[in-house]
Amino acid sequence: MLGLPKGQVFLVPWSNEWQKEYLLEKDQIQEVVGQYILAVHHIGSTAVKHLSAKPIIDIAIEINEFQDGEKCITPLETLGYAYKGTNVLPDRHYFNKGEPRTHQIHMYQSGNKYLLEQLAFRDYLRYNETARIQYEQLKQDLSTVNKSNKHKYADDKTNFVKSILDNIKK
Repeated sequence: MLGLPKGQVFLVPWSNEWQKEYLLEKDQIQEVVGQYILAVHHIGSTAVKHLSAKPIIDIAIEINEFQDGEKCITPLETLGYAYKGTNVLPDRHYFNKGEPRTHQIHMYQSGNKYLLEQLAFRDYLRYNETARIQYEQLKQDLSTVNKSNKHKYADDKTNFVKSILDNIKK
């Protein structure tokens, strides 16, 4: 199942289909904007086996120059993405697809600190079962309390994410 209706927060159990969906989308993205791409990454909770997640595929795209993101807008629109600009989330071009939303693209200049943190956090959860289970429990609790407030849901996960990133840096 993919798709999160606007204004809702809920989790679904992890699915093998998420990896397949990511790979299909990655191929389509590379077909239309491949000349600007250095790397494409599956990020977020759908990229971590056995982690319940909001049913949205998060994709990080690394580009060489930040302004190249503007050259990707029209081609990505042909795949159904809506460009939301650079002010939604820090230091990235942000796109989303579908209503309900099924995919998000976070487009970063290579070496961006937010990209590196997302990849580090994802990898930590992939290889640390205890942390993955703790994070899943936190997300389940927060999704119950914040069913219609995605910003509060995201903000309330911040301390956990920061603690993992601080632990990685040690």
